[in-house]
Amino acid sequence: MFDRIDRLIRWIASVMAILGGIALIAVILSTVASVSGRALLTVGLGPIRGDFELVELGTGFAVFAFLPWTQINRQHASVEILTMHMSRRVNRLIDLVADCLMFAIAILLAWKHWQGTLDKFAYGETTFVIQYPLWWAYASGLVGALGFVLISFWCVILSIRALATGRDQVLGEIMH
Repeated sequence: MFDRIDRLIRWIASVMAILGGIALIAVILSTVASVSGRALLTVGLGPIRGDFELVELGTGFAVFAFLPWTQINRQHASVEILTMHMSRRVNRLIDLVADCLMFAIAILLAWKHWQGTLDKFAYGETTFVIQYPLWWAYASGLVGALGFVLISFWCVILSIRALATGRDQVLGEIMH
């Protein structure tokens, strides 16, 4: 049962990362099209209307979509100058503390993001050029923030298990 849950959690994180990558590709393509359109004004082309608003939307979603993948693979920046000389058990304890802190940060981030989404929805704010409701951008980021909470919670479970069993949980161990 534990392995099934782990596979599902890792699948969710990977799907979020893939969606974030697709969003960034869309941002890149729209930026190239818009800049090319500006360069070709003389032949009747032009920039994409509201291109910077689309870049903000796509980039905001992508950042939050990558957080679950980064967390499940323990790829956040870390300094290991001291910890590499400590025992595995101490390192597992440090991992548990770090995962608990990251879980707390994920909850805070998602909660404040939720509040921001509700505010933007309530006030009906729209972007300046395209006039799409701002809450759409907030809601898209909220999906990633909630995924980050779920994945961070699972990482706490993995750290507790590693500390209790003395066995590290690594990506390839469960996936294959």
